[in-house]
Amino acid sequence: MKKKVIMDGNEACAYNAYLFTEVAGIYPITPSSPMAELMDTFSNKGQLNLFNDIVKVVEMQSEAGAAGMVHGSLQAGLLTSTFTSSQGLLLMVPNIYKMVGEMLPAVIHVAARSISTHALSIFGDHQDIYATRQTGITMMASSSVQEVAHLSAVAHLVAIKSSLPFMHFFDGFRTSHELQKIEVLNQDKYHNLIDYEALNNFRNRALNPGKAITRGTAQNDDIYFQATEVRNKFHNKVPDIVYEYMQEINKLAGTNYLPFNYYGSQTAENIIVAMGSVTETIKETIDYLNQQDYNVGLIEVHLYRPFSKEYLLKVLPKTTKRIAVLDRTKEPGSLGEPLYLDIVAALKETEIEIVGGRYGLSSKNTTPRQIKAVYDMLASKLKNNFTIGIIDDVTNLNLEVDPNFKITNASEFAIY
Repeated sequence: MKKKVIMDGNEACAYNAYLFTEVAGIYPITPSSPMAELMDTFSNKGQLNLFNDIVKVVEMQSEAGAAGMVHGSLQAGLLTSTFTSSQGLLLMVPNIYKMVGEMLPAVIHVAARSISTHALSIFGDHQDIYATRQTGITMMASSSVQEVAHLSAVAHLVAIKSSLPFMHFFDGFRTSHELQKIEVLNQDKYHNLIDYEALNNFRNRALNPGKAITRGTAQNDDIYFQATEVRNKFHNKVPDIVYEYMQEINKLAGTNYLPFNYYGSQTAENIIVAMGSVTETIKETIDYLNQQDYNVGLIEVHLYRPFSKEYLLKVLPKTTKRIAVLDRTKEPGSLGEPLYLDIVAALKETEIEIVGGRYGLSSKNTTPRQIKAVYDMLASKLKNNFTIGIIDDVTNLNLEVDPNFKITNASEFAIY
């Protein structure tokens, strides 16, 4: 059922993506390029997908072209995927809007990376994926190479069943290029998980010269609003579909994936909410601090869009009094970063105090010492709009760290 292999995040993702893909529209961009390269390699070797076909891989002239090609391929009734990062993802935004509106089961795998602002950076943060949340695409985060090996399959399965595009992302370089010994599921285990009725419905909606259909119309105020709202029921079903497929993977892999996973003390008063590879550091820090009577915890976000208040509340300890939300992005002019604002909205009817902060832009180190500083802040005087990982002597937003704190045998200087 399971086999152990050494892979990095890109390979773990491509392994599953190839199985569920019939056509791949690609254009290379760091650090997602290996996924597209591996898809091309598998195809050239004649490797078969789950439908006993060789994947058609098409390289376009830009990420915008790749997104257009993906859109057109989906219109023809073919399961289509792409892989990108940073500015490449931004070039895909116009087509993502179309794929969401037309309810096409695209899958976009993203090795999340910094956006070029005052300078270019090839390293990882969440600026790119946050810039697409307004499109309505389903968004799910993997925190480790092992999670990529499982949740990348969930992305494809959910896209088919929900008939909505899905973006699966993980941290560029930190997860995409990290080699780990992981367990992967044999491809024969995926056959029974595919919703073939939903797949047939998708294929039956394909453009066909022998089956007249009107698509891509121009609408006025009389029906545009209604046509937008009528899709609510499809988006509302997504969290439950994600949960159901996570349970199926849990049965096969012996894991415990949920839309939101809780880690730490069940009676914790101070909680961090975060997503991505930083959660691995936070868990390590929690293990140590709770031995020192800190009584803290973590909510690890997997399903980011649609954001499910229901599944969040299912894992939030009843004892929670204060929450610090960690965002790996910077949105100048906003009252708070995206994940922070979501948590504030979801918990507005509670008495929990919530603050937000930033970390890890362009793969800036985030260490257990800095995570302890967040918990120390929660236990004393709350500070909103804080930063960790840098010394800010201009606006003085950074949290002070305990210079004497160190977890024995921890990788204090690893890049998270």
